[in-house]
Amino acid sequence: MPSRRASQSVVNGRTGQAGPSTPVSDVPPAALPDRQRSLPETVISVRGLRMAFGDFEAVRGIDLHVSRGEVFAFLGPNGAGKTTTVEILEGYLKRTAGEVSVLGVDPQHADSDWRERVGVVLQESTVEPDLTVKECLSLYAGFYGSPRPVDEIIELVGLAQKADVLGGNLSGGQRRRLDVALALIGDPELVFLDEPTTGFDPSARRAAWDMIAGLQALGKTIFLTTHYMEEAEHLADRIYVLAAVGEGTPQTLGGRDHAASEISFTLPTGVGAGDLPEGVANAVTREDHDRVELHSDAPMALLGPLSAWARDHGYELADVEVHRPTLEEIYLRLTEGSR
Repeated sequence: MPSRRASQSVVNGRTGQAGPSTPVSDVPPAALPDRQRSLPETVISVRGLRMAFGDFEAVRGIDLHVSRGEVFAFLGPNGAGKTTTVEILEGYLKRTAGEVSVLGVDPQHADSDWRERVGVVLQESTVEPDLTVKECLSLYAGFYGSPRPVDEIIELVGLAQKADVLGGNLSGGQRRRLDVALALIGDPELVFLDEPTTGFDPSARRAAWDMIAGLQALGKTIFLTTHYMEEAEHLADRIYVLAAVGEGTPQTLGGRDHAASEISFTLPTGVGAGDLPEGVANAVTREDHDRVELHSDAPMALLGPLSAWARDHGYELADVEVHRPTLEEIYLRLTEGSR
């Protein structure tokens, strides 16, 4: 079994019949290779996955599926089994129990052809310091039967201005882009991204998000692990929270779409919570000096009478805030027992 840490890139979707620059999603089925036409809609299927190291059970029965073309965010607190699960899916670790299918193959018994269809971007890796970006990609392109054009990949990951720069002279963010480029050069169908923007400043993170969106536009399926809730919310079609066994879209995870909204504002001078309109006063859940909080599943039903009351009395409620639970708050609630 090869070492995951030693493998910088194991890739290749081989969409050669469609042409190297044609997005897979835009190619009519008849133009795709037989292998791609026959692939199931579900790219990753996991049932009852378990992994034990001696008496310690790192993964305790996971069920999940990932559909073709989606960005699937795999979240969880440290120690919950994310890395172990991903290494099993990548074929680098032999599971204790359960059923796993990735691109229609059990990764535990996958061959080199399967590995060419999977791209891996590790959380930490080392680029070739004495090769330029273009030289490095050209070297790796030689490992595959149908690589994508080197210049196209350099453009895709935003390194066109750094093509002739040595790997050892790249910044941290640029090295991360080269990591992604190396995983894409073989044209994979499925890409694992492990904490792709760790250590990035906000500007670099946004640029990386655009790059990941570009991968999805090429028809790639993305399996993303991240600790940044904003990143998961921005990129993911679906989210799976390990340990909490929570799954859904960024909008519905943990019942977020049905969670009560919080309304808060400062009362006018000399006004108490009991002076508010009856329906509004009954919804008050907290009063701290002159600041009140209300919770409601239908905030507009409270904001309407509150606004009318303030207008009729000449009150200016300049600091009214309506807060819906963030994805981070939902995540913390789901994983509270495992932290």
